[in-house]
Amino acid sequence: MVEIRSAPQQDGIRAEIRPPLALLVERLQAGLGDNLQSVSVVGSSLTQDFQPKGSDINTVVLLDAYDLPALNAVALLAPQMSRHKLSPPLLMTSVYIQRSCDVFGVEFLDFQLIHETILGEDPFSSLRFDKKSVRLQCERELKAMLVRLRQGYIAAAGDKRMIHDLLISTTKGLIPLLRALLWLVDAERPKTMDSTLRKAAGEFNLDIGAVLVVQHWRHDKVRLTDAEMESTFVAIVDTVDRLTTTVDNLEM
Repeated sequence: MVEIRSAPQQDGIRAEIRPPLALLVERLQAGLGDNLQSVSVVGSSLTQDFQPKGSDINTVVLLDAYDLPALNAVALLAPQMSRHKLSPPLLMTSVYIQRSCDVFGVEFLDFQLIHETILGEDPFSSLRFDKKSVRLQCERELKAMLVRLRQGYIAAAGDKRMIHDLLISTTKGLIPLLRALLWLVDAERPKTMDSTLRKAAGEFNLDIGAVLVVQHWRHDKVRLTDAEMESTFVAIVDTVDRLTTTVDNLEM
C-alpha cells in the first residue's frame, strides 16, 4: 500500500480519510501505470469544514496524457470511490494546468491554497497567476451568479426546497470567489468557509449575515416560512450584487 506523505503547507491528511485515499492511489497505479504522474487531495477534507458523514473527498489526478484507456481505468473505480465518499477525480495534465491558469485562475488559486500531494510531484505550488485575468473571471462568475439566482427563483415557482437548494449552492460557490478577491487585494486568504466570509466582510464592507445563515443550512434541518425564505433570497442577491460592484471597481 502506498504511504501517504504530508506536504509542508498542511498539518497532513486526517486519519479517517487515509485508508480510502491509500486505496485510491493503489488502484490508480494499477490501472494507469506510467500514465499516472501525481495525486493531490484538494478542498474541505483538508480543513475544519470537513464533515465525515456529509463531505466528499476531492482529488486531482495528474496524467502524462489523456486517452480513452485512462478514462476507462478511472471509470472502473467509480463504485468503490462512491462507497468511500471519494468524488470522481479531476483528471488533468501539466500542459492543461499551465494553459488554463488564465481562465480558471479562481479554481487553481484555491487548489494552490488548499491541497496535499500524496503521490508524485506537487502540480500547484509553482503556479503563477495574472491579476487581470483573475479579476475578469471573478466579474464573469459573479454576474453569472446573479442571473442564475433570478432564473432559479423563477423556475422554483415558490417551491421552498428548490430555493433552499439554490441558495446553498450559491453560497458554496461564493467561497472560492471571495478568496480570489482577497488575493487580488493582497489580503490573507483563510482556508475555512466561515473565516473566509468574515475576512471578506471586513475587507469589502459586506453584510454577510444571510450568507452565514445559509452556510449552516447545509448541515442543519430548517423549517422556514415563505417570508423568511424570501428575505434570505433578497439578502443573498444583494450580497452578490454588491460584490459585482466591488470587482468592477478593482483596478489591476
